[in-house]
Amino acid sequence: MKCLAFDIGGANVKFSDGMSGTGSVPLALWQSPDQLAEVLRGIVARFPADLAIAVTMTGELADCFPTKAAGVRHILEAVGEAACGLPVWVYLVDGRWASLDEARAEPLWAAASNWHALARFAARYASSKAALLLDIGSTTCDLIPLADGQPAVLGRTDTQRLLAGELVYTGIERSPVCAVVQQVPYRGRVCPVAQEAFATMRDVYLMLGELPEQPGDTQTADGRPATRQAAVARLARMICADETEFGERDARELAAAAAEAQAKRLTAAFCEVANRLSISRGPVSPALDSGLDELRLHGSAAGLCVILSGHGDCLARRALARAAYAGDVISLADRLGPAASRAATAYALAVLRREEFER
Repeated sequence: MKCLAFDIGGANVKFSDGMSGTGSVPLALWQSPDQLAEVLRGIVARFPADLAIAVTMTGELADCFPTKAAGVRHILEAVGEAACGLPVWVYLVDGRWASLDEARAEPLWAAASNWHALARFAARYASSKAALLLDIGSTTCDLIPLADGQPAVLGRTDTQRLLAGELVYTGIERSPVCAVVQQVPYRGRVCPVAQEAFATMRDVYLMLGELPEQPGDTQTADGRPATRQAAVARLARMICADETEFGERDARELAAAAAEAQAKRLTAAFCEVANRLSISRGPVSPALDSGLDELRLHGSAAGLCVILSGHGDCLARRALARAAYAGDVISLADRLGPAASRAATAYALAVLRREEFER
């Protein structure tokens, strides 16, 4: 049976049939939770009628919901409305599949389950050795250790995964620049940044040429287009400047510093998780800045295979270079194509559900 899978986040709804029908639709769930069913119906209408629906989510964390359980139930209700009688399977964080009613009865098992589905799928690319899946999207970075073809994690909930270093809440588009770097170079001096969401990391990677310009996309800090010219103006405001005192060269210098700071944070988490996987030592929180320069990749971690997914390859490879990692790297963008890699969880979920049907 064919399957259409949804990965429902707080900012985007990603979907895939596990073949060529893969994509993403922006939806600010925290602003418009009641639009979710309509968005899902529009996606379902693009596909043949003889489908099963599979779903995973992270959008339950959106602050429009009083609790995560309430968020899960709202999302499941929207999925049920959009399915219009089609069978629906919900992926749970322990790898089980549940019906809508079963998932409603134990909502926290359905919360933030997307990383587990992606890990189970990605493990097939390194089933004979220890591996680390590095999935970087617009909002977060997942670092998921794999052993014997299965996730080998310390944490299952988002909070547990943050504590274990297996979730780093920074991404290549939506993270505010002020959450990534506290001071930046400016014309030979060091300038503190404004603690305001004037610009995001999308502007940084636009300036570095590592994300494409999208003139028709206004999902930016100031609602203006996702172009380099507009990014210069947004980055200028990070140091309380404007175009009369801040130009493209200044923006590129600021962007390089912000990208380096983000890579430094990710490198610390990568080294911690990789070292723990390879030598089974206890976790140290990567959130402590004092420890960032002390974390290094142990020699025993050199045999790990790193699997990359998401659309943050540029950040992942910068972090791997900082860690002096020289092992095997498998990119899902190379194996499956950029669209499938960007919506990797939805793609993985569709494949996993289809394989369940075939068995």
